[in-house]
Amino acid sequence: MRAKLTYVVTAAVLVFYFVLAGSRGVLLIRHGTLLTVTFGVAVLILPVIGVWFLWKNTQFVRRANALASELDAEDGLPVDELVRTPSGRIDRESADAVFARRREETEDSPDDWRCWFRLAVAYQDARDTPRARKAMQRAIALHMDKPVRA
Repeated sequence: MRAKLTYVVTAAVLVFYFVLAGSRGVLLIRHGTLLTVTFGVAVLILPVIGVWFLWKNTQFVRRANALASELDAEDGLPVDELVRTPSGRIDRESADAVFARRREETEDSPDDWRCWFRLAVAYQDARDTPRARKAMQRAIALHMDKPVRA
């Protein structure tokens, strides 16, 4: 619940910023000189990119959460078997061992979105966020029966 609240608050702040930046861009364009119109257009591009980025990330999170809910209903979520340090951080060797098992599982069943989901979790536990995101995108694509780019 805390993560959802943080996400909503962050998204609301970003939307407020996009509106503020967009209004400044419109004011610059209204001024009418070549320089202010150029800056105004440049300022308007930033909120457009930001809205697109926020939309794509929101879609990703919603789809990943839907997969997690489906796996939870099937009792297929990965069990937390990781060793932790006294401070609560995941032990690197433990994360690497779990990752190796998840990678083998995914290599054995490359078309199973459930394996890709668990691999994404293992990547995240190993602190490899870019690969975790790619693995989750693959799981989402397989779940939606879309062709997956290699």
